Amino acid sequence: MYANAGKTIETGQQCMEHSEFDVTTGKNSMAWCEKTEVETRWSAEGISHKQLPWKLSQTTVKKAECKMYDYLIVGAGLYGAVFARQMTDAGKRVLVIDKRSHIGGNVYTETIEGIHVHKYGAHIFHTNNKQVWDYVNRFAQFNHFINSPIAKYHGEVYSLPFNMYTFNRMWGVTTPEEARSKILAQQLEAGIRDPKNLEEQAISLVGTDVYQKLIKGYTEKQWGRDCRDLPPFIIKRLPVRLTYDNNYFNAAYQGIPVGGYTRMVRNMLEGIEVRLDTDYLHDRAGWNAAAKRVVFTGAIDAYFDCSLGALEYRSVRFETQVLDMPNFQGNAAVNYTDRETPWTRIIEHKWFEFGLDEHGQELPKTVISREFSSEWKPGDEPYYPVNDEKNSRLYEQYRQLALQETRVLFGGRLGEYKYYDMDAVIDAAMKSTAAQNGQAV
Repeated sequence: MYANAGKTIETGQQCMEHSEFDVTTGKNSMAWCEKTEVETRWSAEGISHKQLPWKLSQTTVKKAECKMYDYLIVGAGLYGAVFARQMTDAGKRVLVIDKRSHIGGNVYTETIEGIHVHKYGAHIFHTNNKQVWDYVNRFAQFNHFINSPIAKYHGEVYSLPFNMYTFNRMWGVTTPEEARSKILAQQLEAGIRDPKNLEEQAISLVGTDVYQKLIKGYTEKQWGRDCRDLPPFIIKRLPVRLTYDNNYFNAAYQGIPVGGYTRMVRNMLEGIEVRLDTDYLHDRAGWNAAAKRVVFTGAIDAYFDCSLGALEYRSVRFETQVLDMPNFQGNAAVNYTDRETPWTRIIEHKWFEFGLDEHGQELPKTVISREFSSEWKPGDEPYYPVNDEKNSRLYEQYRQLALQETRVLFGGRLGEYKYYDMDAVIDAAMKSTAAQNGQAV
């Protein structure tokens, strides 16, 4: 059973005639057959449904007496959804809460004009992990989308990742040997033996031309800093393919879930109690009293009230438009690598599913999202951890504090202050639940 922030649903008894709770919106169209004991006690104390859970601490003891969960999972993104599914299947009582009004975290997709729009940026599932691939296919059918982005630089169009199509457009070369010689000559000319910053690191890997046209402007927009002021480890390596291969990922399995990621996460959470528009940090003590253990997938520094200082992130702002045309750019992702264009890329969402609706019909309109990278500030969505030495040291201090929270597990991109691909998030959650259940990891 599910619940929204204003209702408590006892999973052990039938409180609704049928479960038609929309876990995406947190709303329920069904009539309630009766109030639960917990609801009655809340009402008797004059606490309205709209006030919950922010006044939950007033009834913490009674709430705990009425229901004790094995796990309270804070966050209905991929990590939280997988953890909830695994522990529920292991026979544990689980409650998932999320401060947003929808499930799915940053992989959430919303439907606009019949198109599944990636609200928080493009997500293309890719993995070499057969176990993870088999797992996600329990909850969704995947199409055969292959990520083949292109780059625009002052009207010039280049293939990504760097491959023979890129080098042919850049230098007119047609063979791998010609491309290799060109890159090597520029590496030798630069004479960089010990890169001190990102610019030197990139030039030492791919030469000056590729760096100037396809790396420098895009990277400076993404990080808000000159490449000479960025550490070299941000670009530890750059994929250079001396083949005519536009597939961005070297992954055995790749695709987009048919019907969008929201449907996939909803299937993961089927039969699990979920409360949306519910902020754990507004009443931490009350929620902790309702469960034996807590899985926290929010920002680790926020959990500790930023007592040691705030970790830094890069954020992303999206400008999404519905266009009355069938085709805007002819590709799902186009990067703008010059410094002058303010956005980093444009996503045209319909091409993740080949421009067709769920019935295989062509869509007459299109939806695009321009992405603008920015410094994170309170109130913004944190996207990318700034894994420089200063922030890495600060995270390690928070991690040591987290180890002292014996009833709390920290996981996911924000909980571990770590950039995660989707398959790695799922794998981490599966391993964590296996450890909780005493299974070999």
